[in-house]
Amino acid sequence: MSDWAFPPNLQPKPEEARFDLDAALNSVVLLRAGIPEEAFTASILGTERTGYGVVIREDGLVLTIGYLIAEAASIWLTTNSGAVVAGHPLAYDPVTGFGLVLPLGRLGVPALGRGSAASSAVGDDVVVIGHGGRAHALKAKLVAKREFAGSWEYALDEALFTAPAHPQWGGAALVGGDGRLLGIGSLLVEEQDALGGKAEHGNMFVPIDLLEPILDDMLKFGRPAGSPRPWLGLYAAEVQGHLMVSGLAESGPAARAGVQPGDVVVEIAGERVSGLGDLFRKLWRLGPAGVEVPLTFARKGALTRLIVHSIDRNELLWKPKLH
Repeated sequence: MSDWAFPPNLQPKPEEARFDLDAALNSVVLLRAGIPEEAFTASILGTERTGYGVVIREDGLVLTIGYLIAEAASIWLTTNSGAVVAGHPLAYDPVTGFGLVLPLGRLGVPALGRGSAASSAVGDDVVVIGHGGRAHALKAKLVAKREFAGSWEYALDEALFTAPAHPQWGGAALVGGDGRLLGIGSLLVEEQDALGGKAEHGNMFVPIDLLEPILDDMLKFGRPAGSPRPWLGLYAAEVQGHLMVSGLAESGPAARAGVQPGDVVVEIAGERVSGLGDLFRKLWRLGPAGVEVPLTFARKGALTRLIVHSIDRNELLWKPKLH
C-alpha cells in the first residue's frame, strides 16, 4: 500500500495546519488481518484484509473499521517508522461498525485526540489520513452529514461524507481543523456536486461521537452491552423506488425462511417500508435478536408472506479457539 502518493497540491502542509501534522500522521498505522477460510465473512470480505487503524490512547489502543478485523485470527500493525507489532482483535460492534485492536507490543506513536463530529459543519476543511505520512494524506472537504443505510442491515442516523475520495479508505482517520479525530473511514461512495450536480467519488466516515457511549463496554466485553439487534441475513437495494432483495446470507434466517433474490419488500410486521433505512429501523424496533419477523414480499406479481426467525449476527462469526 506504499507504492503511490497523492500529488503535492493535494497533500496537507505543516505550515497550513493549526496542529502538529506530523504527530497526527504518525498516529495512523497500517493494519493487516488474516481470516480463516472457514470464517463466515471470508467469502464476502476475503481472508487477507488490509487497511488502517488510529491510535486513540497512550497505551496504544487502535480504533479501526470493524470489517477489517471481523473474525481475524491474526493482526499485524505497522507504524510510519517501520515498527511491526502483533495485535489482538479486542472488540467489534456491527451497529456502529467500529473495531478495536490491542497491540501486543509497544507501537511508540502518539495518540490522536478525539474530537466531535457534531461540532463540524458541511464545508469544513478536513484531512483524510492513511498510513505512510503526507504522501497518503489528503486535503478534503466535509460535503455532507446525513443518514446512511447499507445493504448488509446497517444504518447510521448521520454519517460523514467527504470529497475528493481517498482511494484506500478503510480505517483511515478523518481529522478536523483542530487536529482531532472526527471519524473512521468506511466506504467509497458517489457524491453529487452541490453546485453543478456532477457526480464525484468521495468517502463515508463513521462519526467518532458514536464511540464514547460504547467504549467502556467494548473494552470489557468485546461488544456493547445490551441485547443484540435482530439479524435476517438479507441484502437489499433500492431499485427504481422499490426495495429489492439483492442477495442472501448462505444458511441465514431469511434464506431458511424461503426469501428469494428478486423479491420486493413491501411490508414488515404489517407496516409499509419506504426505503432501506426505514426497513432496518422497523426491524430493530420489533425486539432483540430472536424475535419473529413477519415480512411481505411482491414475487412474480403476487404477494408472499413469510415469517423470518431472526438471530444475533455474532452467532455466525468465527471465534478464536481457546487452549
